[in-house]
Amino acid sequence: MASFATYVRLIRAGLVLARHDAILPHEYQAILPFPLRLLGRLARVFSAKGEGGPGERLAQALEQLGPSYVKLGQFLASRGDILTPEIADGLAGLRDKMPPFSMDEARAALAEAFGEESTALFAGLQEPVAAASVAQVHPLVLKDGTKLAVKILRPGIEERINKDIEAMALGARLAERLFPASKRLEPTQFVNTLSRSLTLEMDLRMEAAGASELDEVMDGESGVAIPSVDWSRTRLRVFTMHWLDGAPLSNNDALNKSGVDKAKLAKIITGSFLQSALDDGVFHADMHEGNLFALDDGRLGMVDFGIIGRIGPAQRRYLAEILYGFLRRDYRRVAEVHFEAGYVPGIYGVDDFAQALRAVGEPIFGKTAKDVSMSHLLLQLFDVTAQFDMHLRPELVLLQKTMVQVEGVARMLDPDHDLWGTAAPVVENWIRRELGPEGMANDAYDTLRDLHRVLADLPRAIEDGTRMVADARQNGLSLSHDTIAQMAKANAYQNRWGRRALVVIALAAGAVAAMLWYY
Repeated sequence: MASFATYVRLIRAGLVLARHDAILPHEYQAILPFPLRLLGRLARVFSAKGEGGPGERLAQALEQLGPSYVKLGQFLASRGDILTPEIADGLAGLRDKMPPFSMDEARAALAEAFGEESTALFAGLQEPVAAASVAQVHPLVLKDGTKLAVKILRPGIEERINKDIEAMALGARLAERLFPASKRLEPTQFVNTLSRSLTLEMDLRMEAAGASELDEVMDGESGVAIPSVDWSRTRLRVFTMHWLDGAPLSNNDALNKSGVDKAKLAKIITGSFLQSALDDGVFHADMHEGNLFALDDGRLGMVDFGIIGRIGPAQRRYLAEILYGFLRRDYRRVAEVHFEAGYVPGIYGVDDFAQALRAVGEPIFGKTAKDVSMSHLLLQLFDVTAQFDMHLRPELVLLQKTMVQVEGVARMLDPDHDLWGTAAPVVENWIRRELGPEGMANDAYDTLRDLHRVLADLPRAIEDGTRMVADARQNGLSLSHDTIAQMAKANAYQNRWGRRALVVIALAAGAVAAMLWYY
């Protein structure tokens, strides 16, 4: 049961949105049913004259409401499958900037996290250079001249975010109850996802771990620099890493003065993102220009690792084959991948889905690279998949949002950037490695390794089964929880043995056939 204070916070949020004409905006009145048109007119009674389109006005309202709502807007910006392109574009410009908190508060936070050691560890702490709604960043210069960046959470931010999430959850429940059609958009699940993300973001050790992982993933040929973590100066509410000197991509004048090769940097952004996502299943999921820097040596610097995206092997194969299919205009294969992944219900036909995909893919061919938008293609793809009752997995939605960000930054640097041309070798290498002879050999090795484990455990499974039979003969069959668990375990071993045996037989037959063909 929500508290009275939670209702008050929800009403306040509604009034702020109404003042910016961000609830049922007037631009969409003509397409709304009468009850919603009436509700929209009522909301505009409280509205002031807002600036910009509905997306910009919504972004302004969310910025006024504070950190949790800014994060909500950033999440909504990734939902091109449920928002109009105009609103999604408006939210894409949402920026998280706040006045900094004082140096005294910063030092108090450090003392709370590190105790008496804080004075020595952070003796060279300087005034903040960047302040957002959740945390701010201070330079730290050590005695030997080493420069670090110290990120410190805002005082009391956890309590404020928890209260905002309670209000959002209440709003989601009311929406589902009062407007049943909204259940298709799963507002409660959306708020739960946002809550989990914010909870992780409040633990700066998680961000440090994400930076450390990406540092391992990005090899020397990627052209990307990830600042190394100073674990001795990192705690729950403090994250310290090495400083990156470079021109922020958000500052065009600084970029021009740096003399960096913008076209090359655009290729690094696109290629490194796709390579880390496909090869390692992990990627920086907040790649707007404010988090990216052009370093003096030509590399791309990345900061702010609060959101790390992950996709499993099945989703990586799905993504690679989708992109590969569009590159080759093989729409039937793209359709088959959707069905194989279980994303499209079996009640629909592959040929019908392939025809719909052709309507998405064909218009992009025959155009110059600068006229082919991956974000536009993905939005159209979502429109088509919605017609076939396809529900995207959360990690794929986050991936799509990041791809749109990557495209925007790359095109900002180089309007003629050939995103598809940059993506093609990365995707083709993945297809060749994972689905070609090398991938088949790796699959066979994994299968044989699994089979070895099964064979090693088989005697124990047989012994367990024999004991169960003997107990049943002597005492009767007792279907206790332990008995059922043992039966399930034995059955699982048997099934695994059968599957692995069939695979080994198939591999052996293939090897024999290859030798006969060779000789």
